[in-house]
Amino acid sequence: MNELFAARLKKLREESGLTQEELGEAVGLSSEYISLLEAGKRTPSIIALNRISRYFQKNVSYFLETRENPFASLQADERLSSATKKILARFQKTCDEYLELERATGRHLQLAPLYSGSLSPQNMAEEERRRLGLGNEPIRDIFRLGETNGCRYFRVSLPEEARISGIFIYLEEKDAAFALINSNLSPGKQVVAAAHLYCHYLRDRHESPIIDNLDVIVDEYVTLYSPREQFAQSFASRFLIPPSKVRELVERVVKTRRLTYPEVIFLKRYFGVSTPAMLRTLRLLNYLSRSQFENYFKLDHEAEEREIFGDVSVEERETSEPGPDLVLPERFYLLKKEAELVETAEEEEAKEKVKSRENPPESKEEPERGGEEN
Repeated sequence: MNELFAARLKKLREESGLTQEELGEAVGLSSEYISLLEAGKRTPSIIALNRISRYFQKNVSYFLETRENPFASLQADERLSSATKKILARFQKTCDEYLELERATGRHLQLAPLYSGSLSPQNMAEEERRRLGLGNEPIRDIFRLGETNGCRYFRVSLPEEARISGIFIYLEEKDAAFALINSNLSPGKQVVAAAHLYCHYLRDRHESPIIDNLDVIVDEYVTLYSPREQFAQSFASRFLIPPSKVRELVERVVKTRRLTYPEVIFLKRYFGVSTPAMLRTLRLLNYLSRSQFENYFKLDHEAEEREIFGDVSVEERETSEPGPDLVLPERFYLLKKEAELVETAEEEEAKEKVKSRENPPESKEEPERGGEEN
């Protein structure tokens, strides 16, 4: 028990950005006691276990029970079809290959800090933007952003009957996080699904695996789901479309309180999101009346945008362009190439050693010196 408890306590503390002294003060225990617990040299008392569990908002069982591999949990899930499980088995194999490439190159991704449940989704989105140095500017590529911050993104074509927008996996024993996005979604919905899963990564990673239904990325339907999903969707909206930037653009560029439809399209192109996502944010910020929101929502957004601007942004397209069944992160290919270079260098070094043993350098003996002349 001590070893398992120690590992999980230390991981939670470090992910929360706390020192042993800060955690001890927060739960009413000495820093020395926390140190002994993390070293596995002390078994936690019932009081200490309850205090620590409450602080991190975890069940006591989290610290005591060995957790099943998330991929095994998915394979045992009766809600998933055999076709979906076959795809997930391939996903698992690719994840293992990715981690092996990281091991071979010595470039394991560092996890982002774990956020506590005390923050609102709006404050958490703002705090994460500050941490990443994004300010309130648009996120141009949510997939690359997640990847460089410790969550490896894959996109794969999932069966229509699966009704899955995305899946989040955290492998605790390997300290690695993965997000799987359904590539059959429209590009705009893929962006929202990626931001939604990014919230799970930052806040809910220890609840892995997490399967997101198609409806959890739609504001009108997410209220039918758990508070965890409602939180993640609120985070995604604020993370992708910071209200402060919306207000700045409306005041400085648009210069009107009630927005016309072309102005809505201008804003959504600026933030790189779909029109429905932009409309929901503008309605929430009271830049659209209810009747405006409903009327604009019914329009053919792709056709209207093409009519106004002469083209249509990729996020507005209703379907994704046909592509490979599995889209891997660019970093995967980078590591694969680096691993090949490392392997080649090791092979060359081994050949040189063999050659050196087979052909040792000739020793140079000094000629014998004659006696001194009288």
